[in-house]
Amino acid sequence: MRGWFVTGTDTEVGKTVIAGALAKLLRERGRRLGVFKPVATGCRRDLRAGLVSDDADFLAHCGDVDQDLETTNPVRYGGDLAPMVAAEHTRRPIDWAAIDRSWERIEQAADWVVIEGAGGLLVPIDKKKNMADLARRFGLPLIIVARAGLGTINHTLLTIEAARQRKLEVAAVVINGYHPASATLAEETNPVLISRLARIDMPLIVPFDPKTDVRQGTVGESVLYPLRAFVEAALTRKAPGPPTA
Repeated sequence: MRGWFVTGTDTEVGKTVIAGALAKLLRERGRRLGVFKPVATGCRRDLRAGLVSDDADFLAHCGDVDQDLETTNPVRYGGDLAPMVAAEHTRRPIDWAAIDRSWERIEQAADWVVIEGAGGLLVPIDKKKNMADLARRFGLPLIIVARAGLGTINHTLLTIEAARQRKLEVAAVVINGYHPASATLAEETNPVLISRLARIDMPLIVPFDPKTDVRQGTVGESVLYPLRAFVEAALTRKAPGPPTA
């Protein structure tokens, strides 16, 4: 299994857009793809399907996957809350068995997967586990999605530090929602400074794209273009072989 666990430095930084774009690019290249949103909050109630996550819906649409809702998004809550709070408020504990069953089905059906977390790495899922623990459960490298503006240096460096402390590999940092025509000096220099201080490759810079809309299921070319070379490099890179004696 190859792929990424997409996390963010905060909520509303565009994790879903980036995860969907990655899924779309992998699908376009004919990969046997799985998409996974293990835990979602802020779900809407559908008359037929019950609670539905727009984020999970978008991810499945972009990946054009043959998965049912329970596989794509096994744990769902209404309300814009951290999963732990949502679970306690509704008295419905996180169903870890359902998450593991979904992951097993995806592993059997796919050779590439895009997983989207909820919020940042330290968002609590229950009293014992957070999103970082969930990422470790699947063993995939992280894509960290960050804001372009002032404050993103601190948020991004903290996320990278938290990931490294937990032995999580960072595959890439994505600066999302960049406005090139009106960028401030901070927005222009943030990616270089993050790269230098964190000792990582230059972040991928994805501009704001008015044609991209999660509810409409659209991803604009301005979002896809900066991610293409990254995906191509990942596809052509050999998967790690078995350990040698």
